[in-house]
Amino acid sequence: MTAISLLAREVETVSRERKRRTRSRMRSHLDTLVVSTLPPHEYDLDPACISLVCPSCRTWVPVRVAQTERATAKLVPHHTEPAGTENPVRCPGSHRLVHIDVTRQRWSQRLTEGLAETDGRRSNRVTRKPRTPVAPAVTQIVGGLIDDKTARRLDEAHVKSCTACSVRDDEGRVLRAADVSYRCADGQRLAQLAAHTKRTAPARRQAQMEREEQTDRRERGLRLLHHLPRNQHAKAVSDADIQRVDDALTAMIQMLNPHKVDAPPLSDWERADLLSAITLLATQKDQIERRR
Repeated sequence: MTAISLLAREVETVSRERKRRTRSRMRSHLDTLVVSTLPPHEYDLDPACISLVCPSCRTWVPVRVAQTERATAKLVPHHTEPAGTENPVRCPGSHRLVHIDVTRQRWSQRLTEGLAETDGRRSNRVTRKPRTPVAPAVTQIVGGLIDDKTARRLDEAHVKSCTACSVRDDEGRVLRAADVSYRCADGQRLAQLAAHTKRTAPARRQAQMEREEQTDRRERGLRLLHHLPRNQHAKAVSDADIQRVDDALTAMIQMLNPHKVDAPPLSDWERADLLSAITLLATQKDQIERRR
């Protein structure tokens, strides 16, 4: 047998690598999944990759369509754990039969109709407008700005100048104020304001006294807190100031009267500056000792 025949025989005995396909006769115990019963957004009929959402694990799973005469479709085997997990638990929806009874055109139409319906839908949530607060009365607004004496003076001045709000004699002199029901609009408002401020005057004075007393207590406490650290450390601070002045005086006196014989003599200007500085330090020391 020649070498060429042996080579040809070896090539023929080697099995060819086949394209791997999912070929299994296993079927899930679950009922056949009908595509028309699913919402349009839960399956994809694109020929490049037909897939749908598995009802068991709610994940997108490809659908294998066998290229045979019977053309059965199944969900590919899958599990619910992340990829690379050891000993994963297979989903019960694996190998489940799928009945594709919807065409690609019908699926696209249902998606388009669903999008149009969603875009045109309005929310049924009722957005209530905030309630408008009730405006306070004029007497409540002005009553907090003026006291009872000022309101009484305003009312009396209006009564003297208004003929509708006063009862006069034959000579035109004011005898008394008219009843509130017979007064003009301004007179009624001023009368109500005077009555309101008179009724609330004791409470307002009490509140004002409490605020003033609270302010005084706060200021008194702040003053005590401000002087407390100073009183605690006053002696130590004064001792340190006196020691610092004494050290400066000692150094300047040594410069004025040096102990070394060969020390350079001071000029008249330098001696005058030293004497003025010594006098100033002595004055500072005297002031510090008086404050102690």
